[in-house]
Amino acid sequence: MSNLWVDADACPRAARDIIVRAAERTHTSTRFVANHQVPLPASRWVRSMTVASGFDAADHEIIDRLEAGDLVITSDLPLAMEALDKGARVMTTRGETLDQNNIRARVQMRDFMETLRASGEHTGGPKGYSDIDKREFANALDRWLARQPAS
Repeated sequence: MSNLWVDADACPRAARDIIVRAAERTHTSTRFVANHQVPLPASRWVRSMTVASGFDAADHEIIDRLEAGDLVITSDLPLAMEALDKGARVMTTRGETLDQNNIRARVQMRDFMETLRASGEHTGGPKGYSDIDKREFANALDRWLARQPAS
């Protein structure tokens, strides 16, 4: 069975709870990687990895440790692109699959929005994490886990 890696620095608490329940139910090795301690229940399947604070330290730790076929949960597009290049699967906490067909367009849009913000344009922030987002994420995670071979 593949491993599940979570970019925990910006992972919503509701998504974290969904991931923990799914990992326990399916006995999936899951690592929450952040530059701070992530509160998690005691578990054989779920662990928190705290990395040194620093720009993209958690991202580098995930990239260094993941293997082809693992799942990375992140909304960080540069991390997603690197993970895809290493053969990992990538999903956002809203259940969106990021792949070689859509990642470059997403990065370009992010860069465009950063340019607008730098020029003083108010573009707004990300929308809140809704019940629909939670359901879409839980369903997408369950589908991925169901496709994994039994250990």
